[in-house]
Amino acid sequence: MSFFKFLFRKSEVECPRCLGKTFVDWDDIRRLNKLLKWTPAPCAYCYGTGKVPKEMLSQVPVDYTYLTIDLPESEMERIKEGNEETLEKGRMRELFFDNLIKFAEQHYLNSRMDAECIADLYLSTENESAQFSVERKNLIQYFERVIKLKKSELN
Repeated sequence: MSFFKFLFRKSEVECPRCLGKTFVDWDDIRRLNKLLKWTPAPCAYCYGTGKVPKEMLSQVPVDYTYLTIDLPESEMERIKEGNEETLEKGRMRELFFDNLIKFAEQHYLNSRMDAECIADLYLSTENESAQFSVERKNLIQYFERVIKLKKSELN
């Protein structure tokens, strides 16, 4: 590292999302309350380095749902820079997931519907111009995870 890079480098801290291990695992997902919203993967908060600039902690919440490793790098950078339009898109996506989970739980608990029936009902009511859409196969798998989690909470 050159002398100038050393002098002007940003102060970094251990990544609070992955706890410095570069990978978000199920323990991290539970700790950050992101079950049904994340799966284990390389950490998008530190981009798999285990360290983040101190300033990032005040710019992007550690548990910001939309910041995942499967986003294009340009989208990740807009989030980290605090781009309001991108942050709002992320808030809308989280709201979408919250409502999708509630929809599945309600129909599972109140009508004893299975994942396939819930998916068919959801897709029959989904607006064609919906901001977020999900393929039937993926929706069924997602609803199966919601039901499995709900069953474990009830036991």
